[in-house]
Amino acid sequence: MGLLNLFDRFRASGSDRSPWGNFWFEPVGVHTTAGMRVTADNALQLSAVFACVRIIASQFASLPFVLYRTRRDGGKKRVTDHPVYQLLARRPNAYQNAFEWREMMAGHLVLRGNAFNQIVANRQGKITALIPLHPDRVTIDLLSNGDYRYKYTTLTGTEQIYPRGQIWHLRGLSSDGIIGLSPIALARNGIGGALAAQDYGSRFFANDAKPLSGYIEYPGSFKDKMAREQFRESLQESQTGANRGKIAVFEFGMKYHQLGLTNEDAQFLETRKFHVNDIARWFGVPPHKIGDLDRSTNNNIEQQAQEFVQECLGPMAERWEASIEAELLLDDEGLEAEFLFSQLLRGDSQARAQYYNAGINGGWLTRNEARLSENLNPLPGLDRPLRPLNMAEEGDDTGSATPTLTPPSNGRLNALAVAAAERVARREMELIAKARGSADRDGALLEVYGKHAGFVASVMTLPSEVATEYCARQIDLAANPDHELADLEILARERLTHLALTGQLT
Repeated sequence: MGLLNLFDRFRASGSDRSPWGNFWFEPVGVHTTAGMRVTADNALQLSAVFACVRIIASQFASLPFVLYRTRRDGGKKRVTDHPVYQLLARRPNAYQNAFEWREMMAGHLVLRGNAFNQIVANRQGKITALIPLHPDRVTIDLLSNGDYRYKYTTLTGTEQIYPRGQIWHLRGLSSDGIIGLSPIALARNGIGGALAAQDYGSRFFANDAKPLSGYIEYPGSFKDKMAREQFRESLQESQTGANRGKIAVFEFGMKYHQLGLTNEDAQFLETRKFHVNDIARWFGVPPHKIGDLDRSTNNNIEQQAQEFVQECLGPMAERWEASIEAELLLDDEGLEAEFLFSQLLRGDSQARAQYYNAGINGGWLTRNEARLSENLNPLPGLDRPLRPLNMAEEGDDTGSATPTLTPPSNGRLNALAVAAAERVARREMELIAKARGSADRDGALLEVYGKHAGFVASVMTLPSEVATEYCARQIDLAANPDHELADLEILARERLTHLALTGQLT
């Protein structure tokens, strides 16, 4: 670049180039063609950038983290006593909780393309803390043997050197496999344009929403260039700052002419909207997530929300999981890390009810698993999957071994069985409540259920031995004070209904 071209670029930048201006003290590389200085910090002054970083970081930080070991049958056995799980799910260091720390790390990764943590371990090699390091103060030195190390400049100005094994480095998209690319650096011109538009809007309204451009018509001539400059500076001083809004007085036949360019002509509002969509595109966030609903409808907004989880948060979670397994876990431990998305992909109450109903009736979901998904405590007797009677394999006579509570199609018989079961269950709960209030609760329950067996056999038209077996099973549940009467009544109705229709206990 020639010297004249360099000065032309300086002249077009629009920054303050006076001897006391900050233009000469800033690196040339951080300026954009719009004349704005763009860094990761001042980019956050744009509401679109801040909203994108906030929504990605906070949504990711809210994902439950699990550490598990794969079982022989293909299932997953969760591990909660491992140091890495305690750090990532409970407390990574002495001054942050897990949510705050993960939100900060995700913010560093989204905004700067890199996130760094110092790995603190004890003498046994157990990781005891993860101390975050600000990415702007970390540099990487390549060594002659092909390895590299990290240099960190503290707030006091001292420099600390860490070998690669003492730093957990989360990197974004990278071109060399060592350092992640900074999204802000790549999007600098787009963000600079948005900052320039925002700055222009602020100055426009600071001037009482009056155009700043115009010219003075003077029928005569100034004595020299210095006189013309002094007049212009005097006029600007009288119309800005504390003098804004005062009436200007022109002498010697001068006339003020306002230029015709307006905000509408410059399509100012359209420019601001374009920058919102452009920034959302850089971060991979649907515009409706950051408040731009122009192209969102009731039909597509749910699909866009799912795409955000699948295309933005999903790859970030996979990046974290792969890094955790490679850098923080030992290969011979056989552990895998995972962030769970089930809560973010939940539909509305009607969709969830249909999903649970299909899973329970299909036999691949138990009723207690559905209750746990809805943050409800499991109930006794609901851990076995239901097996539809019409789905037994050919030659399989064991269908009755895992009975379903789905009653036969005889509507009158079903209604009679349900009514009788409700009557017996209500009576049973009244007896349990009285027995639990007795000083000798266990003795009272034995006495109550000894008499209750006859009532069950009479109302449900069951053999006495079947009614006695039912009461023997129920007494164990009733003796547990953690089982609420409402839960016990639900289970009793289901068992009694099934018993009346099939003659078998569940």
